[in-house]
Amino acid sequence: MKTYLVGGAVRDALLGLPAGDRDWVVVGATQAQMEAQGFRAVGKDFPVFLHPDTQEEHALARTERKSGRGYRGFVVDADPSVTLEEDLQRRDFTLNAIARDADGTLVDPYGGARDIAARVLRHVGPAFVEDPLRVLRAARFMARFAPLGFTVAPETLALMRQMADSGELDTLVPERVWQELRRALASKQPSAFLRTLHEAGALRHVLPEVEALYGVPQRAEFHPEIDTGVHQELVSDMAAHLAPGDDLIGFAALTHDLGKALTPADVLPRHIGHERAGIKPLQALAARLKVPAEHRDLALIACREHLNVHRLDELRDATVLELLTRCDAFRRPARIAQLATVCECDKRGRAGSAHDAYPQGAMLQRLHAAALSVNARDLVAEGLQGPQIGEALRKARVAAIGAARRGG
Repeated sequence: MKTYLVGGAVRDALLGLPAGDRDWVVVGATQAQMEAQGFRAVGKDFPVFLHPDTQEEHALARTERKSGRGYRGFVVDADPSVTLEEDLQRRDFTLNAIARDADGTLVDPYGGARDIAARVLRHVGPAFVEDPLRVLRAARFMARFAPLGFTVAPETLALMRQMADSGELDTLVPERVWQELRRALASKQPSAFLRTLHEAGALRHVLPEVEALYGVPQRAEFHPEIDTGVHQELVSDMAAHLAPGDDLIGFAALTHDLGKALTPADVLPRHIGHERAGIKPLQALAARLKVPAEHRDLALIACREHLNVHRLDELRDATVLELLTRCDAFRRPARIAQLATVCECDKRGRAGSAHDAYPQGAMLQRLHAAALSVNARDLVAEGLQGPQIGEALRKARVAAIGAARRGG
């Protein structure tokens, strides 16, 4: 019986990244032996145990054999005879197939340390194609590691294309797709997630509404990058920059322009009404992936309102109040700062615009604060009743917005 540190803890140490959770693999043991030493069994699909003192996960070395379609179709063998090399061989990428023993020696039968040094994401072996979730994991790892210079090995990308063409990605349950997407949006370079899936022919299976943006032209004077898919990549990366780790902002930024894929060809490169056209595909995407209501609702607001925020200076005071009301800004005031951030991501997520100022964001929040300062209780104290209160409140808020615009 021997224990090894494995997976992300070993990988991140070699990359010089902060240590996260530590996972261990135990070779030559049975479940009865683990429990006799005080380990508590917690695994449902394969034998995983919590250490009696550290509570860190320890899994018995195992092999996996494909037995059906999808990422759940596997038969697990955790016999004590399974070797460390066999356990590492079932893992997805070489950088995750490295172990470290008690004296610090690396066990690296598949060249993971070499690939880390070369900044290459490479699959361990041919069994990679057996788990469709690995396509999404590859893209998500790129969202995290592309800033470090990582690229996907050509042979790995070829296997990902094969898996996308096979239809296996259609077996993924919505919750797993959303989990990988959410983690990618919270990473440093979400564009690498989108670009990797796009190049692998997989984006059309998991996010067809986003895939449809690639190749759609925009007016060059507003979008020097021209391609709407490229614009979306820039917007997603700007969201990671302005709101690091915030997948709520990231999702709204990702889906704000879905309507551009529906623009009739004879109208291009203009996109008249794309903000309204984007509502239906956004609702379909959110329903399919079972996106949390908070994410869905902010995304719908950003999709519908981002052009209004861009032209905030042109809106009448009463129109600004209508915008705030549509956003439910008086019951959910945090939404306005979130909306302002998403709109800034859109404006700065364009070729050559990464460092541009976006005064509309600060102005929107200033006008919102002015409207919030109007208190209905004060109107009641003045003797107003019923419908009079609502109309007086509206007028007072419009006046407050106007005064804030004039610096009053």
